[in-house]
Amino acid sequence: MSASSDEVAPKDGAATPDLDRAISRVEHELGRLFARIRVSWREAATTVHPDLQPLGYQVLTSIATGKATSAGAIIERLQTDKSAVSRHVRQLEQLGLVESVPDPDDRRARVLVATELAQERVALARARYEERLGERLRRWTAEDLDHFAELLAAFGD
Repeated sequence: MSASSDEVAPKDGAATPDLDRAISRVEHELGRLFARIRVSWREAATTVHPDLQPLGYQVLTSIATGKATSAGAIIERLQTDKSAVSRHVRQLEQLGLVESVPDPDDRRARVLVATELAQERVALARARYEERLGERLRRWTAEDLDHFAELLAAFGD
């Protein structure tokens, strides 16, 4: 990320009042954004099933997208504990959203797969989320969106 031409960050890492205020504002806005994301996960979970919790939705989407198909992979991907994942996988199985099947590459192991019902519900939840996000982002210019994406990418590095 680059500093604006009006204010360049000190080279020695020393804080300035303007920089401190800007950092505080970013922290505040990130907090608001994360809160909104948690609300979105809750809404998406409810769309899939009224009893599903946000973490259960994240577990399900990890399975449904094929990004994590074992408990160990889900734990790694979501950075959560084994008991929480086990509890949510059990609930997803009870709701008919996930099945444990033999691993085609290693018949001794099992993998988790999303059922057709889960795929449909996740697609519906994603469509609703993408619609809301699109409504917000379409208020911006393509140039602003490109700049925002660049800033997010730089922040994530």
